[in-house]
Amino acid sequence: MKQILVVDDEVGIREALAGILTDEEFNPLTAEHGEAALSLLEHEPVDLVLLDIWMPGIDGMEVLERIKELHPRLPVIMISGHGTIETAVQATRLGAYDFIEKPLSYDKVILAINNALRLSRLEEENNMLRARTRQHVLTGDSELIKQLRQQIERVAPTDAWVLIRGEHGTGKELVAQTVHRLSSAAHRSMVELNCAAIPEELIESELFGHEKGSFTGATASRKGKFDLADGGLLFLDEIGDMSLTTQAKILRILQEQKFERVGGGKTVKVDVRVLAATNKNLELEIEKGNFRADLFYRLNVVPIFVPPLRRRRQDIPALVADFTEEFRLKGLGAKEFTPGAVEVLQEYDWPGNVRELRNFIERTLIMTPEEIIEPALVRQLLPLADPAPASTAGEAVPAGMAELCRLNYKEAKRVFEREYLRMCLAANSGNISQTAEQVGLERSHLHKKMKSLELE
Repeated sequence: MKQILVVDDEVGIREALAGILTDEEFNPLTAEHGEAALSLLEHEPVDLVLLDIWMPGIDGMEVLERIKELHPRLPVIMISGHGTIETAVQATRLGAYDFIEKPLSYDKVILAINNALRLSRLEEENNMLRARTRQHVLTGDSELIKQLRQQIERVAPTDAWVLIRGEHGTGKELVAQTVHRLSSAAHRSMVELNCAAIPEELIESELFGHEKGSFTGATASRKGKFDLADGGLLFLDEIGDMSLTTQAKILRILQEQKFERVGGGKTVKVDVRVLAATNKNLELEIEKGNFRADLFYRLNVVPIFVPPLRRRRQDIPALVADFTEEFRLKGLGAKEFTPGAVEVLQEYDWPGNVRELRNFIERTLIMTPEEIIEPALVRQLLPLADPAPASTAGEAVPAGMAELCRLNYKEAKRVFEREYLRMCLAANSGNISQTAEQVGLERSHLHKKMKSLELE
């Protein structure tokens, strides 16, 4: 519900406007003079201000200037019983959206409010559209990326919550942006929060907002992510990095769709669709006691798995072309990878996935003067392209072993186990019972091992 602040020294006008706004399903707030209005704006999030010009103390023009300094995007409509053309022009120059003379026509007031809020929303949408033009699309024609697009197209128009899973750098955020773009809330900005980047002591404030003075440094009231996402989408990235304490609090909010700001006592109700993402094996984290099972089941309405780049190598040529063009537009020159160079890129496993590939393309374009990038140069620049160390017998170490030798023992053991079980599963057409018998493990033990190794 939009909050409208009415600032007027006449109690009759304040009460009349508050009644009209309530009838129009707005939430009215009132202030009898400029100082009270500025103080209230520090404590309450407001969507629009109706501001009288002639008031005791500081007048409306000075209040308008101070509002625009503190909240430049907040729409302000000026009202006055002593208006002149010069006053209206001055108010407009100071940033007022409109100027309405007394006695007030309430139909005109509501029309001006709706127009101002509509313009504010359009400005937000334009900013969002400009941001979208800088985003990449889901590039590729592999079967896995086609299936991913189909999943997104099915779930995006619904209200279902989505849990996006995948390794670091696979494009989970891009999947969330695509769901948002195809959803019914596409006209609104998607509110995002990286749960791993917020300190534990501040994450409640980020999620739920806070009141002025609720903690050191809280010099003004602020809406939280849930509040900002009301009626739209909230993207919780790296959800697996939340503490158990925060998980318990967010679970209650997700179930009830209502909360109280930090330091506040008023209940705020919202209607939020949640998209969450993680690179962690949440089932394993639940077994370890690091993640709440009830929160997992609440978020995991529609699971979407983003495949690693090594499982869709045929998409690498298209990705290379996209990134090369992107960096050409940024001024890095019109350079080209030869087909042979792209084949070398397809042979690499890309543990950092699409993000690592993009960084590699940017680094190569910056650091090489050649306009045509050949396979030898790519091999030289790839992380695993260093000369292989010699064995104690003076023989070259096989390429696969050379790669393992760059890992510590624990990491190498995990790589070997994962590849070994993957091949055994493939040989048994994915049948876990047959594979367990073949490798000499109990079925339940194999299933747990697959989870720990993040094998599908």
